[in-house]
Amino acid sequence: MVIREAGVGDDPVVARLIRELARGEGETSPVDDEAVAAYLDFPGSGAFVAEVDGAVVGVLTWFMRPGLFHGGRWACIDELFVQEQARRHGLGDALVGAAIKAFQAAGCREVSVSTMPDNEPARRLYARHGLTDESLLLERHF
Repeated sequence: MVIREAGVGDDPVVARLIRELARGEGETSPVDDEAVAAYLDFPGSGAFVAEVDGAVVGVLTWFMRPGLFHGGRWACIDELFVQEQARRHGLGDALVGAAIKAFQAAGCREVSVSTMPDNEPARRLYARHGLTDESLLLERHF
């Protein structure tokens, strides 16, 4: 297993994994290579990928921004996905751990993530890394 920052040439596989994540939730995602490139080029955002035997099988996308309440940067785990055949081997833990380490190194004061209330595996994963249920996220899709 290798966890690394997404870089040049990773746009297609990251787009594919995000579309696969959406399909697993009964949704579709219009994300394409150009959208991933724009995301990765945007200041304060990035991704980590998980490789097994040279194949990228997992992704964690993130962004950071200034935060006022805690007087420092705030980080958000945007998306986390590991392909079904690669699950239960610690890849999700490794991706979250790499992200949290990067957030701490960047001086972040807080990290947030959202997941569906009934997604118990994700809730357990995030809890192992110290994330607790502290708020309610409200959304409106356009």
